[in-house]
Amino acid sequence: MRGKNVFVLLGALLIGLGLLVGSRLRAADQAKAASKRSAEKFSENDRAIDANAQKMVQEGRQIFRFDTFGSEAFWGDALQLHKAIAGEKNGGVGQGVSPKTALSVGLKVDADALPKELVGQIKAGKVNLDDPATTVALLQLDAVVGVKGFFDGKGNLKSVGLRCAVCHSTVDDSFAPGIGKRRDGWANRDLNVGAIVSLAPNLKPFTDLLGVDETTLKKVLSTWGPGRFDAEIDKDGKAMRPDGGQAGTLIPPAFGLAGVNLHTWTGFGSVPYWNAYVAGTEMHGSGTFFDARFTEGNQYPVSAKSGAGNTRSTPDMITAKLAALHFYQLAIPAPKPPKGSFDETAAARGKEIFGGKGKCATCHVPPLFTEPGNNLHAPEEVGVDSFQADRSPTHKYRTAPLAGLWTHQKGGFYHDGRFATLGDVIDHYDTFSKLNLTQQEKGELIEYLKSL
Repeated sequence: MRGKNVFVLLGALLIGLGLLVGSRLRAADQAKAASKRSAEKFSENDRAIDANAQKMVQEGRQIFRFDTFGSEAFWGDALQLHKAIAGEKNGGVGQGVSPKTALSVGLKVDADALPKELVGQIKAGKVNLDDPATTVALLQLDAVVGVKGFFDGKGNLKSVGLRCAVCHSTVDDSFAPGIGKRRDGWANRDLNVGAIVSLAPNLKPFTDLLGVDETTLKKVLSTWGPGRFDAEIDKDGKAMRPDGGQAGTLIPPAFGLAGVNLHTWTGFGSVPYWNAYVAGTEMHGSGTFFDARFTEGNQYPVSAKSGAGNTRSTPDMITAKLAALHFYQLAIPAPKPPKGSFDETAAARGKEIFGGKGKCATCHVPPLFTEPGNNLHAPEEVGVDSFQADRSPTHKYRTAPLAGLWTHQKGGFYHDGRFATLGDVIDHYDTFSKLNLTQQEKGELIEYLKSL
């Protein structure tokens, strides 16, 4: 009798499971049909918009990750950086750059570009990560994020170019520290740009431009440290702050920018402006960049002399790519914080403080977390010195968007990392704006900022 009941129960379960599966299949078919009917209602213009959006994202991703804009003519042909990477034993000069050294200065490796066989060899410890020849091999695989190697027919490294991703992408470290899947838009706060540039065998293009000797140039480059870069030194020649501090600014993230008016710490211009500026005058790609403000000799003596404000190189390998690159960057959302990385209860209270007593939302207007419209402030409005603002044509600081703030805590906060922690930022505004926040309120506000 008991066995019969078991078979009855089993049969009922199978029937129920069949009904459930059938129900889900019918629901899926209905959803597909509804989607098809909806698509059929789209006008020809609507379908063209959708197709264009998909095309622009795909093209923009390709440009962001892989396009050098012809910058190899500068980093390779002029500076000869590829020779320092390869080392004397591999046809270059010096000791070369091993994978361990490359990772130590913040370069990243795309694990998806590594063949399965190589992955197995690395895991088995059969790959020499102290050998520059391994770095050359990784460049041949196009596995170094943001760096493109150019090779001759015999496999010799002949040049090297840079891509947007070198500064504005990281990896998830899923394979090993510095090796993993790409995270486009994340600020590479490990990247030591100054140390990398210093390796170049020929620094004459920089020393001639700035009118300094190589020793002085390398001293300045050494002050930046990880995650910092000075994008104005080639315009104004201000290598150090008046107080003797380094003049570089933190590499910003390139995600969560949709709806945000200006894209630099000091509001030079919008996203496509900055892309053109960097591709043409910092990456030294071949193309067009125009801004008459850089011809003003008192503020920008270096660019007034070099003509960087009216850059017109041929062929133009930049301008035609700005639209898709812009579209892709605006499509990159700010990443959500990992579960358990903040106190949800405290963050909920912090949200109330953010919009109330803390007065944070006055400028960091949710959900953009910057002002809709002209999001610039004079230095005295935010209680900091004007050095970096005065290097900008605006003479002001932009209200930085806060979404995804948890991803770029390394290196500090504000344009130059002057505030080491979120607590330091809150203390600054508590004093400057006379907010009279309690320690508990400050802690809750920190948890909210970590939750964005």
